[in-house]
Amino acid sequence: MESSNFSLPVPEQFPAFPYDPPYPIQSELMQHIYSSIEQRQVTIVESPTGTGKTLSLLCSSLTWLLDERERARKGKLIQQSPTTGPDWVVAQAVERRRRELDAEDQEYEEKLAKARKTEAQLRKLARTRVTKKPRTIGLDSLEDQPDDNIYLPDKEQDDEDRDDNFSPAVRALMAKMSNGSKPDSPQVDEPTCTKIYYASRTHSQLTQVLPELFKLKFQHYQQTSVGISNIVETPSGTKAVKRMLEDEDVENCEDRRIWRAVSLGSRKQLCINDDIKSRPGDLDEKCRQLMEGKTEKRCQYLPPMGEELRMIDFRDQILASPKDIEDLANAGRNAQTCPYYGSRKAIPQAEVGRDGSPFTSLHAGLIRTQLVTLPYNLLLQKTAREALGIDLTGQIVIIDEAHNLIPTMLSLSSVRLTFGILSISLLQVSAYFKKFRTRLSSTHALHLNRLIQFMSALQKFIADWKIARTTSKNMNATTEVFKVPDMIQQLGRKVEGINLLEIEGYLRRSKIARKISGYSDKIKEDEFAEGSKRQEQTSKGATPPLHTVEAFLLGLAGASEDGRLIFSLARDVEVKYQLLNPSTLFRDVVDVARSVVLAGGTMSPMSDVIAQLFPHLNHGRLSTFSCGHVVPKSHVQTLLLSRGPTGTELEFKHGRQSDRQLLNELGQLLANLCSVVPGGMVVFFPSYSYLNFANEVWTATELLQRLQTKKKVFWEPQDATTVETVLRDYNAAVQAAPNPPNKKAGAVLFAVVGAKLSEGLNFSDDLARAVVVIGLPFANKNSPELRERMQYANQLEAQKQVKRAAGTKDAASELYENMCMNAVNQSIGRAIRHRADWASLILVDRRFSSPSIKQKLPPWIRDGIVVCDTFGQSIKHLGSFIRTKKVKDLSA
Repeated sequence: MESSNFSLPVPEQFPAFPYDPPYPIQSELMQHIYSSIEQRQVTIVESPTGTGKTLSLLCSSLTWLLDERERARKGKLIQQSPTTGPDWVVAQAVERRRRELDAEDQEYEEKLAKARKTEAQLRKLARTRVTKKPRTIGLDSLEDQPDDNIYLPDKEQDDEDRDDNFSPAVRALMAKMSNGSKPDSPQVDEPTCTKIYYASRTHSQLTQVLPELFKLKFQHYQQTSVGISNIVETPSGTKAVKRMLEDEDVENCEDRRIWRAVSLGSRKQLCINDDIKSRPGDLDEKCRQLMEGKTEKRCQYLPPMGEELRMIDFRDQILASPKDIEDLANAGRNAQTCPYYGSRKAIPQAEVGRDGSPFTSLHAGLIRTQLVTLPYNLLLQKTAREALGIDLTGQIVIIDEAHNLIPTMLSLSSVRLTFGILSISLLQVSAYFKKFRTRLSSTHALHLNRLIQFMSALQKFIADWKIARTTSKNMNATTEVFKVPDMIQQLGRKVEGINLLEIEGYLRRSKIARKISGYSDKIKEDEFAEGSKRQEQTSKGATPPLHTVEAFLLGLAGASEDGRLIFSLARDVEVKYQLLNPSTLFRDVVDVARSVVLAGGTMSPMSDVIAQLFPHLNHGRLSTFSCGHVVPKSHVQTLLLSRGPTGTELEFKHGRQSDRQLLNELGQLLANLCSVVPGGMVVFFPSYSYLNFANEVWTATELLQRLQTKKKVFWEPQDATTVETVLRDYNAAVQAAPNPPNKKAGAVLFAVVGAKLSEGLNFSDDLARAVVVIGLPFANKNSPELRERMQYANQLEAQKQVKRAAGTKDAASELYENMCMNAVNQSIGRAIRHRADWASLILVDRRFSSPSIKQKLPPWIRDGIVVCDTFGQSIKHLGSFIRTKKVKDLSA
């Protein structure tokens, strides 16, 4: 609830920030976030790593949330107080309403205190008890039924309505009475309150949020009979808070402020049914099958249908103290209750009093504001939000590591459908329809018949396309791109008349894909002998092929002009649906949320983010903020090298990457840099192919041996499983003392821009005293997906009648260049991770001197660029910078 005539002023200070005083850029960042939330803005924030980004985001947003609660409380007291009469009457009414809110707060506090005690008791029991193996429920038992009725879908609402002659009002009353007749399933209204949804790309990144939350020093107000008194502060140390939360004597945490935080994860992170996890197949499918089973065949960690009290108790334990994914899984094991569904149950919990009105007091012993942490995919996909019950209307959305946002959305919206998967799906649906046609309701029969028509037409179209391609004299014509309406038209008039969105909605709503897949598995088992049956059963729990068709249909149904279908021929024909406009997917979030914050260490160039995600927003609702680094300018050196040691011009275009002479020049350049740079040096190549070619050439010319005499050499592996080993060995080599003492110490790590080592890793201090970027990592223009995105960017610009100055790049070229510089900026950002850190950033390619390229570098890097006309100048600048830093380090 927000008072329309009372705006919140932006605070000059943020007392909850744990470090006093904060750096000026931290104060500016927090003020910007607070102002953006208050003004209902979408903002893009660039805050380099080491500047306390996560802490600043949490402190500013939670401060606004508390101020908003106080504003709502005051507004509620005023609205519910008499406007006429003597002053003493008005004062009494206000005080009475205040006491009522206090009583509601106290009641809720006692409820969560009880949940904390229960959790502590369960934890204590878990330490002492001998864990018995829980009863196992095999997936096979779900199929052990006397007939085929278990494969029939549930009735659609339309069918139920046709089965009786009652009016809608009578049916609603009957449903209400039916629900009310179940005393074991309490009906609780849970209206929403303002929450902060904090999203990042991976679970490992989200685990860093709660420790930062524990550091905040929000003041806590203890309730007294007359109002507010006795201010205490929460300890700022994470370990102290962790001990408090894990202490068996939970009485001691009654006077602490604990934020209500919910961590959302996938079944992979949260499933505690070890028997099911150990079996082959798709975990999501296996979980859904056990969830839908009857009491004796239901997952043992889910309460029986109609008995929700156990799950509600566990939900209260989740809300009683902040838990990350690991803590949540452990709590579920202790309570013998599914943490995946328990965390989902906690999402809509609102701050409501017994009269259904929102809790708004600020002085409860336990602050009940919610912080929900979740990975990108659960926030960005509408179907995931609906499944979790997430309503972003009026909510605050913070997306961290937002430099990944655009590629993530494009990836989430793309669907690959092979001819084989389509054919299997069509066979399964046809066999199912033939078997159950007479037992299906009219609604199910109608939708399945239309689905068969669509898949049959698509199968024929793909088969004809394959024949045309295989008989074509043009051997390079293995791909073709279609606009969605064009392909639908070629499927025939019958398919053109089918509402694909309606079919997709039916598949998602009815969940009939699992019924069809289950029936197909049964048919297979019946056809094989007992010896082969065991082998066939390994496919149980696999993702039904029809789910891929369902996702494909969703893309086709909502695509219009924003999507493309890319047909490619290899061993099998693959049809890829690719969304070209990420703003289409993100608009569902932006249009309903109160405020959206995109934050990242490197968001440059911001113009690219605005153009791709917010073309529809007016300038009044959009703001940007780019703060400098916390390190002094003297700690960062940026060198631009355009010539090598022999004077060869350095330009690593794709056409020159097979030039062995250019690679030898590069090898000599790096050997010279290794002689000057202490500790570790990280060198980024534009691609794995060029990295491997360099390794081959330098080995043949003995340049690699020369490098190894100066520093120990490491190469980024293409196999993700060995990355940790390489990093550990590199770290050990950097930290090792030179032996013998006159030998150069340290290591050099060769990596690839945009690969595993170019983001999410910290090469602080001696791990990266220099970061070298070789060339500009432009993407392959021959990629059909990239070609379509570039053409689409120009089409959009033409539709908007945007006029560019003569000689400037068009929208497609800007998109192409921005993709490259986004990757470069992420690689550069691996070094300089804290205020005392220092490093040299070396850009090796003459094209970096282009004004358009330099403009796309982050300001804290761009403002100090030194362009070196000769290699001798670069070595002179580098040596002077490092000598100065070494002297300062020794004096410190």
